[in-house]
Amino acid sequence: MSRTRTTVAAAVSALALLGAAGCGGDDGGATAGSGSTGGVELVSDGVITTCTHLPYEPFQFQEGDEVVGFDVDVVDEIAADLGVEQEIVNIPFETIQSGEALNAGQCDVAAAGMTITDVREENMDFSTPYFDATQALLVPADSGISSAEDLDGLQLAVQSGTTGADYAAENIPGAELVTFEDLGLLLTAVQTGQVDAGINDNGVLLDFVADNPELAVTTEFDTGEQYGIGVRTGNTALLDQVDATLDRIREDGTYDEIYTEWFGSTPGASSSPSPSASAS
Repeated sequence: MSRTRTTVAAAVSALALLGAAGCGGDDGGATAGSGSTGGVELVSDGVITTCTHLPYEPFQFQEGDEVVGFDVDVVDEIAADLGVEQEIVNIPFETIQSGEALNAGQCDVAAAGMTITDVREENMDFSTPYFDATQALLVPADSGISSAEDLDGLQLAVQSGTTGADYAAENIPGAELVTFEDLGLLLTAVQTGQVDAGINDNGVLLDFVADNPELAVTTEFDTGEQYGIGVRTGNTALLDQVDATLDRIREDGTYDEIYTEWFGSTPGASSSPSPSASAS
């Protein structure tokens, strides 16, 4: 498939975030200089701006000077329905899940492989779910670690601000949790032996082990998570458009095409996503 490959924008400093928040209207609407497309207010004219956190392959990751991935392709469909282009801003995940970036007018949507949770729903409005996920355990293939009980007394890598970190804190009390800012650092820590194991969403871990056979995903924890696309609380017009696009791509087969491109099979073809050669 031919898809828009979007160049990533530089992250905005905390000071700039506060400045952006200050130039918004009292009703929490779009910031000054924003455009309107079919009644949908956007922070910048002619583009839908997406906040994400890199790397999170195959959902969003850098490939040369472009950001590509499953989430990128899904938001490209939203952009196409609005008649605009997508621009991506790479910022810390905590700034995304807290709703700060959306409230400050730094972006229109948050698409970052982000699980819908009660806490996050207090910070933003979510689309209908667009991806099913669960937590998984990444270990060296020859480690013999295959369960949470095997982690007693060992170091377990978690990613800051994620549901994996929450799950480990609540359900794997015997492990020493070591926190990393992003997925790339977590994967490197397990790969180089800095820690004994790592926990994160199954899709990204299965993708990584496909190219790194010295590592293995030995178990998955049935957390029943679902990803959603976030918008600023009360931004009903944009949320309605996001949901309409998700409905369309499910109905016309586009969602299955995108899914197969990045995971190598259609949804439901196996219990877990299987990585595709496109996500290498």
